[in-house]
Amino acid sequence: MLKNLKYSVSTIVILISLVFLPSCTDFLDPDQDLNVTQEQLFDDWYEYRSVAMGLYGLQQNLVEQLVVLGELRSDLLTVTQNADADLIEIYNFQVSKTNKYANPTNFYKLISACNSFISVLKVKHPEVLDKTKAINNYDKLYGEALCMRAWAYFNAARIYGKIPVIHESLTTVGEIEDYLNSSSTYIDNIHIVYGRDGYYNDTTLNKPITLEKQFYDLDMVISIFSKQLKEDVKIDRDGNVAIGVNHYIDNNDKSWEVTVWNPFAWHALLGQMYLTSGDLAKSALHLNKIALTASDNYRYQLDQSFAYGQWQNIFTGIDSREHIFTLWFNKANQQQNDLQRLFESFEPHDYMLKPTKAAVHIWETTWRAHNLIVNQTKPELTRLDKNQRGFPSDFYRGHGYSYQYVRNGQPLPPNYALGMLLYKRENDMRTVISMMEGIDTIVYKYSLGKNRYDQDANFIVYRAGGIQLYLAEIYTWWAYNQNGLILPFTTNAINIVNNGSNYNPQADRIQLGVRGRVGFTGTYGGIQVGNINYIHHPFTNEVTGYTNLTGNLLAKQLYLEELIMDERARELAFEGERFYDLMRVAKRRNDPSFLANKVSAKYPAGMRQAIKTRLMDPKNWHINMFD
Repeated sequence: MLKNLKYSVSTIVILISLVFLPSCTDFLDPDQDLNVTQEQLFDDWYEYRSVAMGLYGLQQNLVEQLVVLGELRSDLLTVTQNADADLIEIYNFQVSKTNKYANPTNFYKLISACNSFISVLKVKHPEVLDKTKAINNYDKLYGEALCMRAWAYFNAARIYGKIPVIHESLTTVGEIEDYLNSSSTYIDNIHIVYGRDGYYNDTTLNKPITLEKQFYDLDMVISIFSKQLKEDVKIDRDGNVAIGVNHYIDNNDKSWEVTVWNPFAWHALLGQMYLTSGDLAKSALHLNKIALTASDNYRYQLDQSFAYGQWQNIFTGIDSREHIFTLWFNKANQQQNDLQRLFESFEPHDYMLKPTKAAVHIWETTWRAHNLIVNQTKPELTRLDKNQRGFPSDFYRGHGYSYQYVRNGQPLPPNYALGMLLYKRENDMRTVISMMEGIDTIVYKYSLGKNRYDQDANFIVYRAGGIQLYLAEIYTWWAYNQNGLILPFTTNAINIVNNGSNYNPQADRIQLGVRGRVGFTGTYGGIQVGNINYIHHPFTNEVTGYTNLTGNLLAKQLYLEELIMDERARELAFEGERFYDLMRVAKRRNDPSFLANKVSAKYPAGMRQAIKTRLMDPKNWHINMFD
C-alpha cells in the first residue's frame, strides 16, 4: 500500500471518517467509491501508514495559502494587473471573511484529522503514552501527528492572531463551523466514548458533551504546544526522539527522512516557537541540535554542498544535507500546487504576483570583490578603490534563481542582467532604461528545474540556511557572563552569516557561512558592523557617508539585526516567512514602524501613508476571522 504514492489524502478521508463518523458521510467530501468496513480498519501497519500519509496530503493543501499570506503582506511581493480580487484584498490589508487565501478551513481539516489520528493511536496503541516502553513505529507516527497539529495551530495563530480550540471530538468541518457559530457553548451529540475493554466492544456509545468555545492567541499556542511537544513525544534514554517513520525500506526513496516530520524538524519547530515568543535561550538550545549535528555527509553544515551555482539545487531536489522538513509534490501522482500559476508570466499561467523593486534590489545592490581606501582618522575621506570597484548582484541567489527577468515570454540570460547592472555602475541610466523596456520580473524559485505544466515544486518548511540565520538573529541579542563581565555574542552572529568561523574549524565542521557559500568572501564580502560603518550608493558602490556607532552597543545590535533580516530576504525570499520575520523584529523592538515602513514602501505614493497608518497598529498585522 502506498509504495508509489508518497502523500495520499484519499486514504485518510475514508479511514478516519468511518472510524469517527458513523452518521456523517461528508468528511473532506470524499469523491471516490471504496468498500472499506469498520472492522477492516487499522488491522495492520500499512493502514496506519496510509492515514499518516493522508495528513501530509492535508498539509500540502496549505502551501499556496502560506506563501501568499507570508509574502504578499511583506515588502518582497506585490500584485500584478492580473491579480484576482482575493489577492488584491490581501495586498490592501482589507481581507474579507470569504477570501479563499485567508479561509481557515484547511487548518481546521488538518487539526481535526490530527486529533482523530492521535485518538486512534491512544486507544489502539496505548504504548504511545507509556514512556517506559521502547520506541516503535506507532510512537513515531504519534510524534508526527503531534508535530503536525502543533505546526498547524502555530501558523494559524500567526495569521489570524488567535485560533479556535478544535476539540478532539470535533471531527468534521461542519461540526467545527457549528461550534464556531455557537454563542458560547456547543453540544456535540456524536461524541464517541470507548469502553475500557478495548476499541471494539459493546460499551461504545454516543454521549452528548458540552464544549466551551475557546480561542488560543499566539502566546498561548506557543506555551501549550511547546509543552506538549516536549512532554508527549517519547524520548528514550539515548536521546532518540520518537518522530518520523522512514519508509525508505519500502520504496528505496531516500528523501523520506525529510519529507515527513522527524526529530530535526521537531527541534526546528520548537526553536521557531521559542524565537517567536522571545525565549532566545530555549530557541538556541533546539536550533543548535540541528546546526551542530555531526554526520558523514556534513548534514546541515553550510559547506560546498550547495555553494555557488549549486545553491539552486536546494530547490530542484530534496537533500538531507540542507532540507530539514519539505512537503513533497509530484505531477505524476496528481499532487500539485498553484505556485507556478501565481508567479509565471508564461502561458498557461496567470502571473498574478511578482517581486517588488525592493526585493530585486536586495540582490542587485549587493556587492562583491570591491575594496575601500580607508582613512582611519578622517572617515569622511574614505573612498572606493577605483582599481577594485567590485561587481553588483548576488549572482547565485538573485537573477535566474530567486527571480527572473522575462521579455516576450522568454527568460533573459544572466549576462544580460549583469550587463544592465554594470551600466548602472557607470550611472548610464539612459542605456539601463532602454535595456529594461518591456521586461517583466517574475518569482523564479518555484520554477527552477520545472517544465511549464509541472506545477509541482516542493515546499520547504525548514532548511539549514534558515536555521543558521535564526541563530545569527539570536546571537545578535545574546550576552554571556565571563568572570562577572557581561559580553555580547554579536561576533558569533556575524561569523554565522559571513564564513561559519564560529564553528569548530576541524574537518567535521567544514563551514562557509550563509554568504560565504555563495561567494561573498574577502575583507568586504561579508556583513560589516563596527564603530564606523560606511554607506554606499546602491548602484555605483561609491562611499556616500558613514555612521559612527562608537560606544553604542545597542545601535550596533539594531544595525546588525537589520543586516541579518536583509540576508534572510536574500536567502529565503518567497518561502513564506518574510512577513513573520518583520513581525518578530518589530515586536522585539516594540516598534511597529519597523514593519510599517518596510511594507508600506512598496505601495504607490497615493496609498503609502494609508497603509503605513494601518500597519502602525499591530492588530492589523493579523487577519480578523473570529470577531
